[in-house]
Amino acid sequence: MVATSAPVPPEGRPGVTYAEIAAHYGLAPRYVAENARWGRHPHWPAPITKRGRSAEFNPQDVHTFVQEHHARQAPTLDPSRLYTVTEIATHTGLSPTTIYADISRNRWPAPDQELDGTRLWSGSTVTSVLAGRRRYTA
Repeated sequence: MVATSAPVPPEGRPGVTYAEIAAHYGLAPRYVAENARWGRHPHWPAPITKRGRSAEFNPQDVHTFVQEHHARQAPTLDPSRLYTVTEIATHTGLSPTTIYADISRNRWPAPDQELDGTRLWSGSTVTSVLAGRRRYTA
C-alpha cells in the first residue's frame, strides 16, 4: 500500500537514503535505487546531500514523486452495483488481463454473483480489493 506521509529522516539528518525510502514504502532498497520507475526515473528528485556513500533526498520531494507517479486514487464505485471485469477495468485503470491474472492466482475474490456465465462483483468488493493493492490509496 502506498504510504500517505513522507518518509522521516533520522534525527539530525536533512534527508532520507534509498534504504529508508524503501523501508517506508515497503520495497527493497535495490529496487528503489535501480528501477527505472523509481530512483532512475527522469523525475526522481535530485540528492540534497550525502551520508557516507549514500545519497540523501528531501523527504517531501520523494513523497511528492511517489504521489504523482505511483499512487492512484481508489475509484468511487456504487457499493451495491454489480460490475463485470470489463467495467472494473474501465473504472480502475487496470487492464482486464491484469484482473483475470489476479483471479487465476487467487488474488481476487470469488464473484459475488454469476449471471448467465458472467462473473459479477459488487462495488464494495472491488473497492476492498483495490484498497489492498499497493498502488491505490483511499
